[in-house]
Amino acid sequence: MAVPAKPASLVKKETRATALASKKKASSAKLAVLRAARRKEIVKRTAKYYKQYEAADKEEIRLHREAKANGNYYVPAEAKLAFVIRLRGVNNIPPKPRKIMKLMRLRQINNGVFIKLNKASKEMLRIATPFITYGFPNLKSVRELIYKRGFGKINGQRVAINENSVIESALGKYGIVCIEDLIHEIFTVGPHFKQANNFLWHFKLSCQRGGLRVINNHFVEGGDFGNREHFINNMIRKAN
Repeated sequence: MAVPAKPASLVKKETRATALASKKKASSAKLAVLRAARRKEIVKRTAKYYKQYEAADKEEIRLHREAKANGNYYVPAEAKLAFVIRLRGVNNIPPKPRKIMKLMRLRQINNGVFIKLNKASKEMLRIATPFITYGFPNLKSVRELIYKRGFGKINGQRVAINENSVIESALGKYGIVCIEDLIHEIFTVGPHFKQANNFLWHFKLSCQRGGLRVINNHFVEGGDFGNREHFINNMIRKAN
């Protein structure tokens, strides 16, 4: 008995499926090559940033030692970056500090944001000081905050930064394509700091382990609010 020929429709369907499979395979191979090249580029960038951080630390140590050897004091440059945390709720806050905290995106207790320090931002911090605490974060604090509690803002939505493509889709046009680029831009207060900081959703920190001391007193008086300079890093460790 002769085997009947395949229907024309089935032959067309199989041909189409084969063509699509080969096209998909070629596309997947091309994407894999592109991803491998991108990963290689990201590793190079990260290594370059680490070298810059290490060189900056060594230069700082050298200047300290040189000044001490000459009987002088080394005064480091003023900080360019601050991390601000809201300490107080919504009750009994005057209109001006309330507006400033709204501009800084500090809408709830334990919200935190990065701020570029200039004349205007320092004045805003001064006015809102009784309701916030702030200081100068180090590289470890910036990295831990972004890796652990960093979320992006895309089309007004809070999006988890679980892959570099999330960052690249929003900040790729500024040359920020991976999380290490984002950390570097924030920590060094680079030329696209504004765009990078606006992309980051405000940080929602936990209550500080061990609690606060005296919320109505300034930090230098044994309290909590106000400028705590590099001691903000200790608070970030306890609240992150």
